[in-house]
Amino acid sequence: MGTSPVISIVDDDDSVREAMCGLMRSMGFSAKDFASAEEFLASDRLCETSCVIADVQMPGIGGLELQKRLGTTGIAIPIVFITAYPDARIRAIALQAGALGFLTKPVCEGDLLTCIHRALGREDRTAMPDDP
Repeated sequence: MGTSPVISIVDDDDSVREAMCGLMRSMGFSAKDFASAEEFLASDRLCETSCVIADVQMPGIGGLELQKRLGTTGIAIPIVFITAYPDARIRAIALQAGALGFLTKPVCEGDLLTCIHRALGREDRTAMPDDP
């Protein structure tokens, strides 16, 4: 059957990373967490990551900059954003640049899993989470 898809969680909040990793593992995915975008970009996990869940606002490199840098690596990694500070303009920029979701914390588990399944090509619903 092969290995489980790797979901990389990039968030500066320890409790969010821990909760997201637990959720991903409970759903049968492998999960790896990173305390910053810099840590993720410097890791050897880019090529094995199937999807990134990233916070929009982090010290140093934020989520949108991470998305931009991933786009320049030549490695296409789907990204789902999570944020405690929803902003329609930032959401539009992220989605236009190819993000598969832009979810507000606390994240609805069902919406997050819909985005993950879309990233993995297992899409069975067509509604965009958090759409007005």
